[in-house]
Amino acid sequence: MEEAGSVALEELVEKEKNRFFSGVDYIVISDNLWISQRKPAITYGTRGNSYFTVEVKCRDQDFHSGTFGGILHEPMADLVALLGSLLDSSGHILVPGIYDEVAPLTEEEINTYKAIHLDLEEYRNSSRVEKFLFDTKEEILMHLWRYPSLSIHGIEGAFDEPGAKTVIPGQVIGKFSIRLVPHMNVSVVEKQVTRHLEDVFSKRNSSNKMVVSMTLGLHPWIANINDTQYLAAKRAIRTVFGTEPDMIRDGSTIPIAKMFQEIVHKSVVLIPLGAVDDGEHSQNEKINRWNYIEGTKLFAAFFLEMAQLH
Repeated sequence: MEEAGSVALEELVEKEKNRFFSGVDYIVISDNLWISQRKPAITYGTRGNSYFTVEVKCRDQDFHSGTFGGILHEPMADLVALLGSLLDSSGHILVPGIYDEVAPLTEEEINTYKAIHLDLEEYRNSSRVEKFLFDTKEEILMHLWRYPSLSIHGIEGAFDEPGAKTVIPGQVIGKFSIRLVPHMNVSVVEKQVTRHLEDVFSKRNSSNKMVVSMTLGLHPWIANINDTQYLAAKRAIRTVFGTEPDMIRDGSTIPIAKMFQEIVHKSVVLIPLGAVDDGEHSQNEKINRWNYIEGTKLFAAFFLEMAQLH
């Protein structure tokens, strides 16, 4: 359900909290990756997500650029200007006020980033990226996990096929999302984004119509790393892998974690098994045989640790 927007999932969890979940003591999710290829990790936080569409419309039909080019406010030109106003070349989000509620960085938190094993060269090579926006391990991890990011995903209604079609789209829809972090509020972000785009659009003096919609609003999640499950998971990792785990957050959104924590009121832990180069959601997604086998051992050790607590 998560890949389809988790429709009706919250309603189902609410309905079952005193039935199915009454017999549940703890909740374990294994739905993300380590930050390295060989060192295990435990995840204690995820970013939320606000997904937006911005529609610019002149009319229902497309235009021919030879017949109408030069006398119209073209919807595509308006939309490109709107999308281009959202962030700068360094990845900084330009929506006014968007960073106001981001949790302040503490000295203790900085130290957790320093302790994480991340080989930047290996990470860059496994990602097949020539250069990241930031140069240090700490900056990269903080901008992945504890700062918001904005990504532009696509334009509906535009000509995107091979060839040279001289069309002016009569209506286009831009799609973008903002990954949210503690303590950002979904409804506040919606207002900030809408206000910003309306302001940018008004300055273009366009005769087109613009509509901004937030189609998805998911809150960030964070857990207490001193929780019983986290301590048990650490001991299990030491048993199986002979090392301390990296304590990481995840830049993605796993909405069920926060739903379980807030609705069911049971302890939630994320124990990933996959390596950083598994390529989730991408072509040729994989899991290493070694991760699969050692992951099986890890869960056996974890269940034993939890059983011994009782």
